[in-house]
Amino acid sequence: MTGTAKSPLTSSANASVTTLNPAVARAADRAMAALDMGDLIEILRELIRLPSVTGSAGESTAQHWFAQQLLENSFQPDLWQFDLPALLADPDFPGLEAPRAEGWGLVGSWGGENGPTLVLNGHIDVVPPGDLNQWTGGDPFSGRLADEKVFGRGACDMKGGLVCNLFALKAIQAAGIRLKGKVLLESVVGEEDGGLGTFATLRRGYRGDAAIITEPTALQIIPACAGALTFRLKITGLSAHASMRREGVSVIEKFWPVWQALEDLEARRNAEGHPLMARYGLPYPLSIGTLKAGNWPSSVPDQLEAEGRLGVALGEDPGEARRELEAALAEVCRKDPWLQKHPVELDWFGGQFASGQLPAGHGLLELVGQTHQRLHGNFPEVYGASYGSDLRLMVGLGNVPTLHYGPGHVNLAHAPNEMVPVSDLEMVTRTLLAVVLQFCGVEE
Repeated sequence: MTGTAKSPLTSSANASVTTLNPAVARAADRAMAALDMGDLIEILRELIRLPSVTGSAGESTAQHWFAQQLLENSFQPDLWQFDLPALLADPDFPGLEAPRAEGWGLVGSWGGENGPTLVLNGHIDVVPPGDLNQWTGGDPFSGRLADEKVFGRGACDMKGGLVCNLFALKAIQAAGIRLKGKVLLESVVGEEDGGLGTFATLRRGYRGDAAIITEPTALQIIPACAGALTFRLKITGLSAHASMRREGVSVIEKFWPVWQALEDLEARRNAEGHPLMARYGLPYPLSIGTLKAGNWPSSVPDQLEAEGRLGVALGEDPGEARRELEAALAEVCRKDPWLQKHPVELDWFGGQFASGQLPAGHGLLELVGQTHQRLHGNFPEVYGASYGSDLRLMVGLGNVPTLHYGPGHVNLAHAPNEMVPVSDLEMVTRTLLAVVLQFCGVEE
């Protein structure tokens, strides 16, 4: 969809890209002065008030609202409705968990054709608010502003980052600066359940020389994300009256050795670490999220269904991760006479996240890190994330070098009283606008 010029970021040795030339320095000063934080906060609060839960009608409403913001700010917005049957039939489709009747893609293009293209990517969908009684501020979609923080579902995950992307470019525009290269501002849906939006955006042909996803990183840099594969287990037993329970075969009892095998597999898969994941005691968890068994208190339960998540290590082929789980289950069934004849059924469904990583030595990390240091006084920490994200689609499917850098802390994502500090929003926006000017270049 968009052609790309040669990127200036080829290796970390190319540190000169983070040294501002006079034209870029002057442009950065003008753009910083033009940044309107009051407007940024109000736009974020308005966006939070749109309950864009993954797969809901509100998701589409928010996407159209954001398209209007782009249109009003000199972007060339491409807003299109997905061909869902075609995307779901694509052999590389990443999976989904939330039911949906539609989905919309949105990319705003701005800049010139004489330099490289930078992608700023963010998702507009959010998870449900959960137990409303745990939201001490009341309405989880209020966009409440208190104590220099913006509260609400999606505040940090990741409407805050999406609005930072928009206002970094608005400040550059307001300062009257023209870019040599181009910026693609991507607002995507379905990130919370597989990555439909970024997948569809890549399939539409959008590419860049590099990309920044403004997920909540607490102002640190995440150049790699683990993967996660969703699975379902089914076990069949033999029902009997509870007073004659030994005449039946309880699926709960049969699940116990399965559970133990999963714990052993998790330990083996986490025995060897990766330097980027050293901060985590358990970087690649294997967890059971739902468990259902039986249908009557006085009957031996004969049906069990469990759904869970298998972590995928950095650089690991998801197919190998699947084979390891399949082999562990096969070994359990081999040892049990009942399960030999009634083996555990395994189904891979929902989100199927591979891992992803910025190529080692790519200069984007140094550019973002040194820009942050120059503006805010410290070089960010660099580490991998134990969760999956659209990074793996950008890197693996799109061949676009990508990292995470954004406002807010991931510990608050999906939690009650989700919030993002205003100071984070300002720091990220200032870093982004300076990165855009350096990466894309300035027309003098």
